[in-house]
Amino acid sequence: MPADDKLGGVLLESRQNAILFWALVGVLAVLAVERLVGAGDVRTAALAISLLVIAVVPPAAFRDPTVTLPWELLVVACLPILWEIFVGVPFTTDVVPYVAVAVVALLIAVELHAFTPVRMNHTFAIVLVTLTTMAAAAVYNVAQWLSDVVLGTTFLLDGRHPDVLNAVVMIEFAYATGAGLLAGVAFAFFFERRVPPASERTYVPPRPLPEEQAESREPGGKPLDERLRLSRRTQRRLTRGMQVVLVGVLFYGLFSLHLPTIANAAVALVITFVPAILERDLELSMDSGLVLWITTAVFLHALGSAWLYDAIAPWDHVTHALSASVVAAAGYAFFRAVHLHTDHVYIPPTFMVVLILVFVLAAGVVWELLEFAIDQLAIYAGIPAVLAQHGIHDTIVDLLFNVVGAVVTAIWGTVYLTDVSESISERLEEWTA
Repeated sequence: MPADDKLGGVLLESRQNAILFWALVGVLAVLAVERLVGAGDVRTAALAISLLVIAVVPPAAFRDPTVTLPWELLVVACLPILWEIFVGVPFTTDVVPYVAVAVVALLIAVELHAFTPVRMNHTFAIVLVTLTTMAAAAVYNVAQWLSDVVLGTTFLLDGRHPDVLNAVVMIEFAYATGAGLLAGVAFAFFFERRVPPASERTYVPPRPLPEEQAESREPGGKPLDERLRLSRRTQRRLTRGMQVVLVGVLFYGLFSLHLPTIANAAVALVITFVPAILERDLELSMDSGLVLWITTAVFLHALGSAWLYDAIAPWDHVTHALSASVVAAAGYAFFRAVHLHTDHVYIPPTFMVVLILVFVLAAGVVWELLEFAIDQLAIYAGIPAVLAQHGIHDTIVDLLFNVVGAVVTAIWGTVYLTDVSESISERLEEWTA
């Protein structure tokens, strides 16, 4: 039934909404021209033009000026531009701009659902919007840093101490995370109480049944343990060997009373047993190659916390890329499991790459916030930090290497995760039966 498609219901066929919508579009168009031609403000003009493009897609696609996005959502999306031009005073926090980012992400999700092969239910869209808001904060600050380093601009690196700049970025990350979560709750209420049933015209049917789309699905691949040029027995031995070394690192930390080594080695050791627990309790398919992948990531991080981060400069970059690849693998396995589980979500391979990048960037923001919080608490308590940051350059480079790990997984690693995705999908079937 069309009523099941709440994302399609966001596209309104209302003359009253259309009047307010087009009035706002007209104001936005005038402001875009004024900013570009009159004030020479390319950044604001580009933002206004981007919003204009997003806004006019539905009426242009339907060739009907009355099929429009809700004018209230468009107002919130335009709020940072309107505030900057008419008020001229910066917001006291970054929450409002990132709420606007969340609204823009929702509008894009609606249009992807309506006009591309991507299919989403409203719950999936809300999760995507929350993750995208957090990822946007990472992309924005990485872009500013790259511009400053490569082109000599001063968007981020404005002469302040790297630690001060890092704290500013962490506060922005916190605002973006809060805005994403706040928007997620607000959108859940919005879909529950405000979104009308999709019309016959704006209703987007579910994706085809699996047997009808067999050729469009990603090809299955051999498990990772069969792809590695090592026997499964050797892979298990390597995993056990790293676990033994982690025990040794833990005792080294206890003997030397080095808190970061103790904490990181203990957590890493626990994580190495998580795949076995998932396989035993949830019956997920965790072959020896995947276990080796996860164990290697946490093993290298634990060694780094003991002494190698200080001894070998690139070690931090390697561990971030490898850890990000594991996070990307987890994100892919979950998203593809949902893709398999419900007929109302369809994720083409190209969009899956985008999802993986968004997921890893959002996870990177959470990780950097965790590092910052632990670092600050350690400074306040006068003890060694279990996790520590070393200024804005360290944070941005970490995020860049997170992207490297995500790209490697998206291009090379997803074919090895088919069994895990299918196992998760089966568990979802059981839980929702």
